[in-house]
Amino acid sequence: MSREIPIAEGLFTWPAEQPALLGSRCNDCGVATFPQASSCMACSGENVSVEELPRRGKLWTWTVQRFMPKAPYDSGETMETFQPYGVGYVELPGGVRVEGRLTENDPSRLSIGMEMEVVFEPYRTQDNGDTVIGFFFRPVA
Repeated sequence: MSREIPIAEGLFTWPAEQPALLGSRCNDCGVATFPQASSCMACSGENVSVEELPRRGKLWTWTVQRFMPKAPYDSGETMETFQPYGVGYVELPGGVRVEGRLTENDPSRLSIGMEMEVVFEPYRTQDNGDTVIGFFFRPVA
């Protein structure tokens, strides 16, 4: 029987009714980061805690990936089946910027500052039939 598995452990809550990205917050200086880390990137303190990040933010910058990335890219695509995709940074409340794939790749539908929300969707299917779930950002309608 096939399963749904996260693209990487610790990036987001899975399975969950309302999945969320997981970051860390320094309990000494208050800086939040994604992905979660065992020490603070700002003050090097080790007094950090894991927290769920907000689901919505603003598109900080973006581009369209028009060629297949080199290894270790592992989408299951080949040079013949590769489809361009949007990629961007979304700034969440509190200042954390998260890089991720976008569900949209049409430049006329993307603009810096637009509201985005994180969604969790199939990324690829493994040889054993398991579906790998990734996180993506989509424009808020």
